[in-house]
Amino acid sequence: MVRQILSRISAPVSGLHQAAYLLAGLTLASQVLALLRDRMFAHLFGAGEVLDLYYAAFRIPDLVYALVVSLVSAYVLIPRIAGLLDGPDGDAGEGRARARELISHTASFLFLGAGAIALVAAVLAPQLLAILFPALTESVHADQFIGLVRLLLLQPILLGLSSVLSSVTQLKRRFFLFALSPVLYNLGIILGTALLYPHYGLMGIGLGVLIGAIAHVAIHIPVVRNAGLMPRPVLPDFRLLWSVAKDSAPRSLALTLGSFSTLLLVALASRTGEGGVSVFMLAANLEAVPLSLIGAAYATAAFPVLAEQVGGKRLEEFKATLVTAFRHIIFWSSVITVLAIVLRAHIVRVLYGSGAFDWDDTRLTAAIFAVLVIGLLAQGIVLLASRAFYASGRSWNPLAVQFVGLVLSVVSAYAMLSVAYEYPPIRYFFEALLRVPEVQGAPIVFIAIGATLGQLAMAAIALGSLRAVAPGMASSLARPLFEGLGAAIVGGAAAYVALAFMGALAPLTSLAVVVAEGAVAGIVGLTVSGTILAYLENQEYHGLVASLRRLTSAEALEPYGSMNDRSNT
Repeated sequence: MVRQILSRISAPVSGLHQAAYLLAGLTLASQVLALLRDRMFAHLFGAGEVLDLYYAAFRIPDLVYALVVSLVSAYVLIPRIAGLLDGPDGDAGEGRARARELISHTASFLFLGAGAIALVAAVLAPQLLAILFPALTESVHADQFIGLVRLLLLQPILLGLSSVLSSVTQLKRRFFLFALSPVLYNLGIILGTALLYPHYGLMGIGLGVLIGAIAHVAIHIPVVRNAGLMPRPVLPDFRLLWSVAKDSAPRSLALTLGSFSTLLLVALASRTGEGGVSVFMLAANLEAVPLSLIGAAYATAAFPVLAEQVGGKRLEEFKATLVTAFRHIIFWSSVITVLAIVLRAHIVRVLYGSGAFDWDDTRLTAAIFAVLVIGLLAQGIVLLASRAFYASGRSWNPLAVQFVGLVLSVVSAYAMLSVAYEYPPIRYFFEALLRVPEVQGAPIVFIAIGATLGQLAMAAIALGSLRAVAPGMASSLARPLFEGLGAAIVGGAAAYVALAFMGALAPLTSLAVVVAEGAVAGIVGLTVSGTILAYLENQEYHGLVASLRRLTSAEALEPYGSMNDRSNT
């Protein structure tokens, strides 16, 4: 029985939607653990200095990851490894040997390069943190803050090795194992918080992060070994790596800009007072849940297909796969965005509202979440568009989109924050609109507004740029966008009416009432939205049930063919 279970979870998965729903399901498990992790943090620390230090400590390691690891990422390695394995000699011949050589040199370069930069960053950590987070470096926990940053600098090395190995896992369609790695990562952090923090403070949580990162790597090893592609330590051949790095450089720069944008936004948040970083990151992590379940899941599932279709010159199939994935991203994002805005206070109170996390923390986090989730669809569009550009060999397009997003997000955030302080009437209007009047630290909401404006601009530019690889695609998205947003708005209005009715009957005086009212309102909203979509004969709505059935059937494990479903829905 154990062998059957292991065989099932390690089996390849065929079908775009089957793979996307499988990834979404395991990503949901990972995100549930991430939310449990954040709930532990909120309960123990509240939106205060300790949690500010924890979230700020990740910013420099994340930047190191983007600077080095993304140069040899799976998104560039997958098409190259696929090309070598599908060559004249196949898996058993010279093609496999050359693929292993490429993976070995890539892993060695990553280990040495990321290690060198991490070492320099560790030495300069006190100076860098003093520039970025002056208030936090003056904390009584400043020594632990610096120590935690240095410890976390090992994380990008481990996750980078995992990224290289995962290129084989994805290429072999072992999507279950691929999606299991972040689950193990979050388990490590939870264990570190529960078992090590009481003894070692912030450093204990950092040790939990490293335990999770090691598990993140280890899950891919069996697949890579069975494929005969296990890397070995070598002195990196920079001539070989240059062919990878020159194509990866645009993506690396794009990720670096994204990480740099987050770093600057968090640095701005740290200047709004104690707890500013905490509520901003808690809201951002919450918004990342639907993004991972929708945009990231479809982008990850579609990328290997798009790469193979471009390599095979099957451009019409490429366009069809892209349109299909976009339609489903629109379908899910529209409904979830509106319902999340309506139910924001209930969601945040259920997930975070206990212990040291008080009502003002809840209201402020809910307001930021409502602003950030407006950009959910935009972020999904950018993720999928980026995969389409990488598959098409147009690696510079995402860089241009990301650059514009960085400039607009940071400039808008800074400008909106200045408006909040210099023009009180405008500040009062937005605070009243988001129901955080007179809440200490409310200006942090304006940073979220700036970040969302940047996301919306990035999506518009990405869609416009896609005409170069998928001409005429935008017209295919007009109807699903209209249907999705229309049904979502009506469903959101129904959920709001349900909340108002139930609120008059039972005030929100206990967690049970909060959960019950939120659940009922959500069901009402989804039912109304689904009814409208069914009436409109929405293609994605009718394809949902069929895709879920295929996911659990033997057809989900059939030999790999095309990742486009037969129904093309």
